[in-house]
Amino acid sequence: MTSPVSPSDHVTPRTALPAAQYAASRHAAWLGAAAIITDEVGRVLLVHPTYRKDDSWLLPGGVVEPGEHPHITCRREITEELGLDLPLSAVLAVHSFSPHHPDLQPGTPCPGEVRFVFDGGTLTPDQAEAIRLPHEELSEYAFLESRDAVQRLRPVDGQIMLAAYRARLGNTATAHLADGRHILDVPALDRHDVHVRYRPLWDSPLNRGPVPGQLPMQQAWAWCFVPDGRVVLVADPGPRGALPMLPGGTMESTDATPEDTLHREAAEEAQLTLADPVRLGWVLDETGEVYGGVGPNARLRLAARVTAIGPAAVDPATGHPFARLLTTPTQAAALLGWGPPGTRQAQLAGETARDRWGLPTARAASIEEIPAEGMRLS
Repeated sequence: MTSPVSPSDHVTPRTALPAAQYAASRHAAWLGAAAIITDEVGRVLLVHPTYRKDDSWLLPGGVVEPGEHPHITCRREITEELGLDLPLSAVLAVHSFSPHHPDLQPGTPCPGEVRFVFDGGTLTPDQAEAIRLPHEELSEYAFLESRDAVQRLRPVDGQIMLAAYRARLGNTATAHLADGRHILDVPALDRHDVHVRYRPLWDSPLNRGPVPGQLPMQQAWAWCFVPDGRVVLVADPGPRGALPMLPGGTMESTDATPEDTLHREAAEEAQLTLADPVRLGWVLDETGEVYGGVGPNARLRLAARVTAIGPAAVDPATGHPFARLLTTPTQAAALLGWGPPGTRQAQLAGETARDRWGLPTARAASIEEIPAEGMRLS
């Protein structure tokens, strides 16, 4: 039997190019490598180069030398720029930069660039103290909240930094970017422009005993657990991005107990129905400045079970809906910017959920957005 003829069988083969001509025809681009490195409260490390005329900052990293692999470049540059030898745990982002991008400085003969952004991890205070800069190349360094870091970077560099940092926070796949934009699905943290803000009061140690009788309770926030052991965060959008929070809020005169506050706020902000709230402890606010300087007060921390998640709705206090995210407790602590005390509080909340309600320890997973129509909980 005769085999069917493919249309490609009639295509005249292209004459093979000489090796040098073929090599010259291939796409050429620079290679770069950088790292997301943070301190213990989630601030991103930037360095200030002496050679940039626009005074912009950079992530630690640099140019890939001929024959060098990007991960080798990244570790070499970290050592040269910071005096640290850091392992790299993941590729957070790969970015393609076109030769005609508006952020390219005039007169720069750039054929385009492919940049790899690696996870350089979290520095301990001792490691941060050990940073030593080559002052002929870098004048200073700073750990910055993500919203402030963006302001010091060129726009495209800020977009790359945020995508890479959010890939780390959200445990998502490597972000693939072209000229600062995602070319595949946009993860939830990017979609809602979520940032991490260091909040030095809220990462204070948790007092486990009862709130002293003379200390007024101003706030009640909770680790709200769904059946698979994850917790709900809400993110309030704003002109400088969305800041994640635990469900809860300020006690009002109509709330007889902090638990009443929690039920009301969780329903208003995230459309959650809660059960079995249990007090984990309280954090001391020594000034009450946010409440007009009312003096020392307690901010209560609780854990509760989520029994239902309704359709998204407008929050009556802000006039707009909040983003609703499902995260592991550990991811939540990182997003909240509470530092090591927040990590310990997340662990306590998870242990409480396991011991009281038999909930599993949440497995590492990508952060998920709760659908606008709500979720059915098994």
